[in-house]
Amino acid sequence: MLFVLAVLAVYTSCNSNTQKTNEPENVNSTKMDTQASSNPTTASATVTQNQLPLTAVEIIHTVKNYEVWKPLFDADSTNREAAGLETITIGRELDNPNNILVVLKVSDMQKADGFMKNPKLKVVMDKAGVVSKPVSQYWNVIRNNPDSHPKEWFEVTHKVKDFAAWVKVYDEEGKEKRSADGMVDDVMARSVTDSNLIKLVFDITDIKKAKAAIYSPEKKKLMQSAGVIGVPEIKFYKQGE
Repeated sequence: MLFVLAVLAVYTSCNSNTQKTNEPENVNSTKMDTQASSNPTTASATVTQNQLPLTAVEIIHTVKNYEVWKPLFDADSTNREAAGLETITIGRELDNPNNILVVLKVSDMQKADGFMKNPKLKVVMDKAGVVSKPVSQYWNVIRNNPDSHPKEWFEVTHKVKDFAAWVKVYDEEGKEKRSADGMVDDVMARSVTDSNLIKLVFDITDIKKAKAAIYSPEKKKLMQSAGVIGVPEIKFYKQGE
């Protein structure tokens, strides 16, 4: 399925310990929802199909207090822009709102990597109250719903044996069926480092229906028939204000 896609691949869980690092850990690649908003820190770009594919980086970490972290994140926007990074969205995990997802559009991979490794980033994160080791993932977004403006969404990240075989089964299931199950196709992405690592992002219209569908035996069988390897990682988010 999708969070559309992300996911966003290596959807690595936030590390809940208090270890910190000078840079986000790189794990293959990331998510991207492309909603438009008047708040540049929550969504500064609307991506249309003719702008695809695009590269995005997803950063996941845990903070002490979101209300303390957010203003400092906003204040660091000039440094991100200098590195060619544009905010797409900020998500807060539904079960733990201090687990934060940041999705940034990447215009220059070399600059983005330099920004992630810059010791100054750790200083900013420490000041903002980041208490886990950040995890970063890079994704190539290949499908996107430009009309999507979700308040809540979920991401599914999994590896497949063969992308062409998997996407055929996914498309045969159809977005109408997924919509009836309370989820609207938003993003599909492939890991920058492993094209068979897929991230899907889905807008939630009915969370009860969506959870029932995504965790159902029928969905498990469908994924197996499509060549999904292992257990998909599924995470639920709400829009950060």
